[in-house]
Amino acid sequence: KSIFQENGNITLEKFSGELKIVPVIDLFSGNGKAVCFLDVETTGKNRQDDGIVEIALKSVTVNEQTGEIQSVKDQYESLNDPGIPISDEASAVNGITNDMVSGKKINWGAVEKIVNASELIVSHNASFDRAFLDRALPISNQKLWACSINDIDWFSRGFTNFKQELLCVWHGFYYESHRAMSDVDALIYLLTHNSYSENKPLSELLENSVATYFKIFALKSPFETKDKLKSRNYNWDSQNRCWWKKISVD
Repeated sequence: KSIFQENGNITLEKFSGELKIVPVIDLFSGNGKAVCFLDVETTGKNRQDDGIVEIALKSVTVNEQTGEIQSVKDQYESLNDPGIPISDEASAVNGITNDMVSGKKINWGAVEKIVNASELIVSHNASFDRAFLDRALPISNQKLWACSINDIDWFSRGFTNFKQELLCVWHGFYYESHRAMSDVDALIYLLTHNSYSENKPLSELLENSVATYFKIFALKSPFETKDKLKSRNYNWDSQNRCWWKKISVD
Protein backbone atom coordinates (compact mmCIF):
# COMPACT_ATOMS: atom_id res chain seq x y z
CA LYS A 1 0.00 0.00 0.00
CA SER A 2 1.13 3.55 -0.64
CA ILE A 3 -0.67 6.59 0.68
CA PHE A 4 0.55 8.29 -2.49
CA GLN A 5 -0.59 5.60 -4.89
CA GLU A 6 -2.76 6.88 -7.73
CA ASN A 7 -3.95 4.81 -10.68
CA GLY A 8 -1.53 2.06 -9.69
CA ASN A 9 1.49 4.38 -9.68
CA ILE A 10 3.65 5.83 -6.90
CA THR A 11 5.34 9.17 -7.53
CA LEU A 12 8.66 9.28 -5.68
CA GLU A 13 10.70 12.29 -4.66
CA LYS A 14 14.28 12.17 -3.41
CA PHE A 15 14.53 13.23 0.23
CA SER A 16 16.78 16.28 0.47
CA GLY A 17 17.77 15.59 4.07
CA GLU A 18 16.05 18.74 5.32
CA LEU A 19 13.77 18.16 8.30
CA LYS A 20 10.59 20.06 9.07
CA ILE A 21 11.00 22.03 12.29
CA VAL A 22 7.88 23.32 14.05
CA PRO A 23 8.98 25.70 16.86
CA VAL A 24 6.91 25.92 20.04
CA ILE A 25 4.33 28.70 19.91
CA ASP A 26 2.01 27.62 22.72
CA LEU A 27 3.80 28.28 26.03
CA PHE A 28 1.77 25.50 27.65
CA SER A 29 3.28 22.89 25.30
CA GLY A 30 6.45 22.73 27.40
CA ASN A 31 10.01 22.29 26.20
CA GLY A 32 9.40 19.00 24.41
CA LYS A 33 10.85 15.54 24.92
CA ALA A 34 14.56 15.05 24.23
CA VAL A 35 14.85 12.19 21.74
CA CYS A 36 18.01 10.84 20.13
CA PHE A 37 17.73 9.05 16.77
CA LEU A 38 20.63 6.66 16.19
CA ASP A 39 21.98 4.35 13.50
CA VAL A 40 25.10 2.20 13.23
CA GLU A 41 26.68 0.50 10.24
CA THR A 42 28.69 -2.60 11.08
CA THR A 43 31.18 -5.14 9.77
CA GLY A 44 28.44 -7.79 9.73
CA LYS A 45 25.32 -9.09 11.44
CA ASN A 46 26.89 -10.87 14.43
CA ARG A 47 25.95 -8.77 17.45
CA GLN A 48 28.63 -10.28 19.68
CA ASP A 49 31.65 -10.37 17.35
CA ASP A 50 31.19 -7.72 14.64
CA GLY A 51 32.10 -4.06 15.10
CA ILE A 52 30.82 -0.57 14.29
CA VAL A 53 32.18 1.06 11.13
CA GLU A 54 29.95 4.17 11.21
CA ILE A 55 27.68 5.83 13.74
CA ALA A 56 25.25 8.74 13.53
CA LEU A 57 23.16 10.40 16.22
CA LYS A 58 20.75 13.32 15.99
CA SER A 59 19.22 14.74 19.16
CA VAL A 60 15.92 16.60 18.77
CA THR A 61 13.11 17.93 20.92
CA VAL A 62 9.68 16.52 20.12
CA ASN A 63 6.25 17.99 20.81
CA GLU A 64 4.60 14.99 22.47
CA GLN A 65 1.09 16.23 21.64
CA THR A 66 1.64 16.66 17.89
CA GLY A 67 4.59 14.34 17.20
CA GLU A 68 6.45 17.17 15.44
CA ILE A 69 10.12 18.16 15.75
CA GLN A 70 10.54 21.42 17.68
CA SER A 71 14.32 21.78 17.35
CA VAL A 72 17.55 19.96 16.58
CA LYS A 73 19.73 20.03 19.70
CA ASP A 74 22.89 18.17 18.70
CA GLN A 75 24.29 15.68 16.22
CA TYR A 76 27.38 13.58 15.62
CA GLU A 77 28.61 11.18 12.95
CA SER A 78 31.85 9.35 12.42
CA LEU A 79 33.46 6.48 10.57
CA ASN A 80 35.32 3.97 12.73
CA ASP A 81 38.06 1.40 12.29
CA PRO A 82 36.82 -1.57 14.35
CA GLY A 83 40.08 -3.48 14.09
CA ILE A 84 38.49 -6.32 12.12
CA PRO A 85 37.75 -6.59 8.38
CA ILE A 86 34.41 -5.45 6.97
CA SER A 87 32.60 -8.38 5.37
CA ASP A 88 31.98 -8.26 1.63
CA GLU A 89 28.24 -8.50 2.32
CA ALA A 90 28.30 -5.48 4.66
CA SER A 91 30.36 -3.41 2.21
CA ALA A 92 27.94 -4.28 -0.58
CA VAL A 93 25.07 -2.93 1.53
CA ASN A 94 26.53 0.23 3.06
CA GLY A 95 29.30 1.03 0.58
CA ILE A 96 31.85 1.40 3.39
CA THR A 97 35.28 -0.16 2.70
CA ASN A 98 38.25 -1.01 4.88
CA ASP A 99 40.21 1.85 3.27
CA MET A 100 37.48 4.34 4.18
CA VAL A 101 37.64 3.53 7.91
CA SER A 102 41.40 3.15 8.17
CA GLY A 103 42.64 5.40 10.99
CA LYS A 104 39.13 6.67 11.86
CA LYS A 105 37.86 6.54 15.44
CA ILE A 106 34.57 7.40 17.12
CA ASN A 107 34.72 10.11 19.77
CA TRP A 108 32.83 8.19 22.43
CA GLY A 109 32.82 11.23 24.71
CA ALA A 110 30.74 13.12 22.13
CA VAL A 111 28.42 10.13 21.75
CA GLU A 112 27.99 9.77 25.51
CA LYS A 113 27.17 13.48 25.86
CA ILE A 114 24.28 13.19 23.37
CA VAL A 115 23.01 9.87 24.76
CA ASN A 116 23.18 11.07 28.36
CA ALA A 117 21.17 14.24 27.54
CA SER A 118 18.41 12.26 25.82
CA GLU A 119 15.29 10.89 27.47
CA LEU A 120 14.77 8.30 24.74
CA ILE A 121 16.94 6.59 22.11
CA VAL A 122 15.18 5.61 18.86
CA SER A 123 16.41 3.28 16.16
CA HIS A 124 14.87 1.21 13.37
CA ASN A 125 15.33 -2.40 14.55
CA ALA A 126 16.64 -1.07 17.86
CA SER A 127 17.68 -4.47 19.24
CA PHE A 128 20.42 -4.59 16.57
CA ASP A 129 21.79 -1.06 17.09
CA ARG A 130 21.49 -1.31 20.86
CA ALA A 131 23.48 -4.56 20.98
CA PHE A 132 26.48 -2.72 19.50
CA LEU A 133 26.06 0.46 21.54
CA ASP A 134 25.65 -1.46 24.81
CA ARG A 135 29.03 -3.12 24.20
CA ALA A 136 30.79 0.17 23.47
CA LEU A 137 29.05 2.59 25.85
CA PRO A 138 27.96 1.41 29.32
CA ILE A 139 25.42 4.26 29.76
CA SER A 140 23.43 2.79 26.86
CA ASN A 141 22.30 -0.01 29.18
CA GLN A 142 20.68 2.53 31.48
CA LYS A 143 18.74 4.42 28.80
CA LEU A 144 15.19 3.91 27.56
CA TRP A 145 15.15 2.69 23.96
CA ALA A 146 12.31 2.55 21.43
CA CYS A 147 12.11 0.67 18.16
CA SER A 148 10.44 2.24 15.12
CA ILE A 149 9.59 -1.26 13.88
CA ASN A 150 8.10 -2.80 17.02
CA ASP A 151 6.74 0.29 18.78
CA ILE A 152 4.63 1.42 15.82
CA ASP A 153 1.73 -0.67 14.52
CA TRP A 154 2.58 -0.27 10.85
CA PHE A 155 0.25 -3.14 9.95
CA SER A 156 -2.81 -1.31 11.26
CA ARG A 157 -1.67 1.70 9.26
CA GLY A 158 -1.92 -0.43 6.13
CA PHE A 159 1.70 -1.51 5.62
CA THR A 160 2.77 -5.15 5.39
CA ASN A 161 6.56 -4.78 5.31
CA PHE A 162 8.45 -2.78 7.93
CA LYS A 163 11.86 -2.25 6.32
CA GLN A 164 12.78 1.42 6.47
CA GLU A 165 13.57 1.79 2.77
CA LEU A 166 10.25 0.26 1.73
CA LEU A 167 8.21 2.27 4.25
CA CYS A 168 9.82 5.44 2.87
CA VAL A 169 8.95 4.45 -0.71
CA TRP A 170 5.37 3.81 0.37
CA HIS A 171 5.39 7.34 1.83
CA GLY A 172 6.48 8.78 -1.51
CA PHE A 173 10.23 9.34 -1.07
CA TYR A 174 13.60 7.63 -1.38
CA TYR A 175 17.03 8.49 0.01
CA GLU A 176 20.71 7.49 0.04
CA SER A 177 20.20 4.46 2.28
CA HIS A 178 22.58 2.51 4.51
CA ARG A 179 24.82 5.41 5.47
CA ALA A 180 24.25 6.23 9.10
CA MET A 181 23.22 9.91 9.09
CA SER A 182 21.20 9.51 5.91
CA ASP A 183 19.28 6.68 7.58
CA VAL A 184 18.74 8.79 10.71
CA ASP A 185 17.38 11.79 8.79
CA ALA A 186 15.13 9.61 6.64
CA LEU A 187 13.74 7.89 9.75
CA ILE A 188 12.88 11.21 11.40
CA TYR A 189 11.24 12.38 8.18
CA LEU A 190 9.24 9.14 7.93
CA LEU A 191 8.00 9.25 11.53
CA THR A 192 6.92 12.89 11.24
CA HIS A 193 5.64 12.68 7.67
CA ASN A 194 3.26 15.46 6.66
CA SER A 195 0.75 12.96 5.27
CA TYR A 196 -0.34 12.43 8.91
CA SER A 197 -2.37 15.40 10.10
CA GLU A 198 -2.77 13.60 13.44
CA ASN A 199 -1.52 10.43 15.12
CA LYS A 200 1.90 10.71 13.53
CA PRO A 201 3.99 7.52 13.85
CA LEU A 202 6.37 9.34 16.20
CA SER A 203 3.51 10.10 18.61
CA GLU A 204 2.56 6.42 18.67
CA LEU A 205 6.18 5.43 19.26
CA LEU A 206 6.54 7.84 22.18
CA GLU A 207 3.40 6.48 23.79
CA ASN A 208 4.42 2.84 23.33
CA SER A 209 7.97 3.45 24.53
CA VAL A 210 6.72 3.77 28.12
CA ALA A 211 4.06 1.03 27.92
CA THR A 212 4.48 -2.10 30.02
CA TYR A 213 4.96 -5.36 28.15
CA PHE A 214 6.07 -8.91 28.85
CA LYS A 215 8.62 -11.08 27.06
CA ILE A 216 7.39 -14.64 26.66
CA PHE A 217 10.13 -17.27 26.20
CA ALA A 218 9.42 -20.63 24.58
CA LEU A 219 12.09 -22.42 26.57
CA LYS A 220 13.38 -25.82 25.38
CA SER A 221 11.01 -25.82 22.41
CA PRO A 222 11.77 -28.71 20.01
CA PHE A 223 13.41 -27.83 16.69
CA GLU A 224 10.35 -28.97 14.74
CA THR A 225 8.19 -26.27 16.40
CA LYS A 226 10.22 -23.38 14.95
CA ASP A 227 7.86 -22.79 12.01
CA LYS A 228 4.84 -22.71 14.30
CA LEU A 229 6.61 -20.27 16.63
CA LYS A 230 7.63 -18.04 13.72
CA SER A 231 4.03 -18.03 12.46
CA ARG A 232 3.00 -16.75 15.89
CA ASN A 233 5.54 -13.90 15.68
CA TYR A 234 8.20 -15.39 17.93
CA ASN A 235 11.76 -14.17 17.36
CA TRP A 236 14.98 -16.14 17.76
CA ASP A 237 17.32 -14.97 20.54
CA SER A 238 20.75 -16.15 19.39
CA GLN A 239 22.46 -15.23 22.66
CA ASN A 240 20.06 -17.14 24.94
CA ARG A 241 19.26 -19.66 22.19
CA CYS A 242 15.49 -19.66 22.56
CA TRP A 243 12.37 -18.23 20.90
CA TRP A 244 10.58 -15.25 22.41
CA LYS A 245 7.83 -12.72 21.69
CA LYS A 246 6.67 -9.41 23.08
CA ILE A 247 3.20 -9.28 24.66
CA SER A 248 1.45 -6.08 25.76
CA VAL A 249 -0.42 -5.91 29.05
CA ASP A 250 -3.71 -5.72 27.15
